[in-house]
Amino acid sequence: INGDVLNDIIEYAHLTKEDTILEIGPGVGFLTELLVKHAGQVIAVELDEEAIKELNKLESQNVTIIHKDILKTDISELANEKKIKVVANIPYYITSPILAHLLGEIDDLTNKNRACISEIILMVQEEVARRIVATEKSQGKQYGLLTILSQFWADCTFLRSVGQRSFYPSPKVTSALVKLTVKDTPKLQLSDYTHFRKTIKAAFGQRRKNIKNALVNGGFDKNNVQKALTKINLSENTRGENLSIEELGKLSEELCKLK
Repeated sequence: INGDVLNDIIEYAHLTKEDTILEIGPGVGFLTELLVKHAGQVIAVELDEEAIKELNKLESQNVTIIHKDILKTDISELANEKKIKVVANIPYYITSPILAHLLGEIDDLTNKNRACISEIILMVQEEVARRIVATEKSQGKQYGLLTILSQFWADCTFLRSVGQRSFYPSPKVTSALVKLTVKDTPKLQLSDYTHFRKTIKAAFGQRRKNIKNALVNGGFDKNNVQKALTKINLSENTRGENLSIEELGKLSEELCKLK
C-alpha cells in the first residue's frame, strides 16, 4: 500500500510499452494498476478467489487475469517470442519453490520457464533477500543452497528494504526487493551438473561439520573426498559455507573424476 515502494518497483523494472509483464500474486491489484500504465501487456496470475473478483474490476485492455497456482503454471505457454519480465510480491513461505519454478534447478539446463524470462523483481522477506545475494564471505547462515540456485542462473541485486507498514495487513518481518537478471548460460561450465547439485546439497547439509565430514555423510567416498580436496588445495577442515560457488564447482568436478 506504500506508493513510494510501488513506484520504485516500476522504476527498477525499466518498463516500456514493448514489455510483457508476468505478475505473480497481484492480490487486489495495487501494483497491477501501475503495471498496465507502463507495460505493453500484463499477465496476472492469482490463486485467491476474492482477489480475482477485485482484479476483474480493472478497466484495462492490456491485462490478462489468470486464476491459477503459479507453481502449476507453464510460463512458457504465456510468453510470446519475446522474453517476459516477472514482477512478484510472493507469499514468503513458498519463495524457494517459486524461484526453482522460474529458474529451474541447477541441473535443469533446458528449463522452459527460464528460457522465456529476462528478469525477475521479487518482494521477499529481507532475510531471504540477503540469502539470495550472499557470498561465502557473508555473515551468519546467509550463504547456502538458495544463494547458489539463484546465482547459478541469474545476476542477483539487492534493491531496497521495505518496512512492515508498507503492507496491509502488516507482516511481522521486514521485506526487501531483489532483482534477478536471468543469464543465458549457467554460472559454471561443468561436466556433470547433477553431480554438482549432489555435492552442494551434501556440503550444506550439515553446516557445523567440515567439508570432508559433510561430504562423507552425504554419501561420498572418504578416500575420494580426501584426494579431491588435496588436488584443489582445500583444507578438509573448511566448512562448505566458506567455499565460493567456483570452489564448490572445482570440488564437484574432482569428485566426479574419482567416481
